[in-house]
Amino acid sequence: MTSAGHLIVRQLEAHGVPRIYTVPGESFLDVLDGLHDSPIETVVCRHEGGAGFMALAESRLTGTPGIAMVTRGPGAANAMIAVHTAWQDATALVLFVGLVPVGDRGRDAFQEFSLEGWFSTTAKRVLVLEDELRAAEVVADAMRIASAGRPGPVIVGLPEDVLVRTASAGTVPPRQQSAADPGAPAMQEFTERLSAAGRPLMIVGGDGWAARDSHELARWAAAARIPVAGDWRAYDAVSHQSPAFAGWLGYGRADTLAQRLDEADLLVYVGCARTDVPSDGYTRGMETPTVLVLPDPEASGHAGRIDQHIAVQPASFAAALPDPDAVSGERDRTWVKALAADQQRFCAPRVPDIQKDAGTGVDLAAAFALLDQRLPQDRVVTYGAGNATIWGHRYLAHSGPGTLVGPRNGAMGLAVPAAVAASLVHPSRCVVAVCGDGDFLMNAQELAVAAAHGAAPLVIVVDNGIYGTIVAHQQKHYPGRPSGTAIPNPDFAGWIANFGGHGERVEKTSEFGPALDRAMESGRLALIHLVVDPKLMPPEASNSEQTASAGGPA
Repeated sequence: MTSAGHLIVRQLEAHGVPRIYTVPGESFLDVLDGLHDSPIETVVCRHEGGAGFMALAESRLTGTPGIAMVTRGPGAANAMIAVHTAWQDATALVLFVGLVPVGDRGRDAFQEFSLEGWFSTTAKRVLVLEDELRAAEVVADAMRIASAGRPGPVIVGLPEDVLVRTASAGTVPPRQQSAADPGAPAMQEFTERLSAAGRPLMIVGGDGWAARDSHELARWAAAARIPVAGDWRAYDAVSHQSPAFAGWLGYGRADTLAQRLDEADLLVYVGCARTDVPSDGYTRGMETPTVLVLPDPEASGHAGRIDQHIAVQPASFAAALPDPDAVSGERDRTWVKALAADQQRFCAPRVPDIQKDAGTGVDLAAAFALLDQRLPQDRVVTYGAGNATIWGHRYLAHSGPGTLVGPRNGAMGLAVPAAVAASLVHPSRCVVAVCGDGDFLMNAQELAVAAAHGAAPLVIVVDNGIYGTIVAHQQKHYPGRPSGTAIPNPDFAGWIANFGGHGERVEKTSEFGPALDRAMESGRLALIHLVVDPKLMPPEASNSEQTASAGGPA
């Protein structure tokens, strides 16, 4: 016999959950008590939004649902940002929310709210534990639903009084999901479509990629003379060293890739759908013949034409790929080489402009190119949102799956908690958070969690003293009338010392290399505060020879 709260913990153990992220609340004390003797690591966070983001990052990096636990009312409200991110990004997440006792429902009890009303439009399912005997079953359902089809968030409500009731039931076996096979007829149709295409383009993305599947797909695409582009903030699905890699679609992408998207006569989406951002606001590729490889039978979120839907995971698709010679048709290597060359020019490092040291701040193109050279190849990079991330996207290459965590829905504040989680998941790997100044201070408090657990990510803070993305829109629509976008900042390098970290403030391009070396050699939690000109905007998206050699911040 055990309590329902303890049974929930035992069921999470049965699923192999390594850690949970939480801000504790009195509404789920019995679950916290069950965690006391559990091998599951309890990561105590400083804000529910940070806890949710850490769980999301864990899911993105491991391919299994991340787990967060928060209390009712205000705690659930704070966690909503992570739920929305998981919903739009199609990332498996299970959020446990403490609730008022059953007898107090509907009486405006302390911190009472409607779980279904708040989360039903941004979650795959909202479950409430009404019967203590079903505690293990509810957890198993949540874990399965979060991962099935199109991954996403599942919310589990835990009434305070139900948790402490004695449950005679035990754990249940985790519900295994068998991988569907695409089948010979579907792959034969796919082969015929590809062999007839003169300019096919494959777009890869989404979560759950394994290294072997990524490698096999990239190898096959190169042999079949098919360029491979990445989805927005999911472009680590294949190695950037692949001869077929053509860059990414979405904000900051190369203009030439957008033009190639227009020229393509067949689009093959693998693990992701055609959505708003990579289609430039539903304006590109909408009517191009399209093959969709996506396990979600409803193709949720996909916009535009679908000529063939292969409802399988990328792993099953990669295992069933036909002989590359059977799909190459009459294509030579001109098309795939052209797109690869476009991307190589676009992300080519550039020589620092000495004039940048004359008081206009750090040359970010040069700084991020240097960062790419000096970081280990297997580094994990986490991003928040905003203009500051565009230099990282352009100049930081990825070695394969599980090396990138960023909000595809544009949520600010993800970079720091994601970096903390990544450092816990991969304690021996280099983890780098790329933040704007506004993004950084939304969840900078979670660096206290890193310090408490001995995690040592490197945090790059780009400080231009403004909300740069909004300023860019104001300059376009309301020129000469800045409003509500200035953000004076503290000395971030000095602030990190409060957590026992290593901090450096960099105001000139020439200072960045030595500062980076010292930060990496410190072996500690580190932060580099890059001061840049507030007039700085991301480099032009064009990747012409002229821009490649002289582009970057002005």
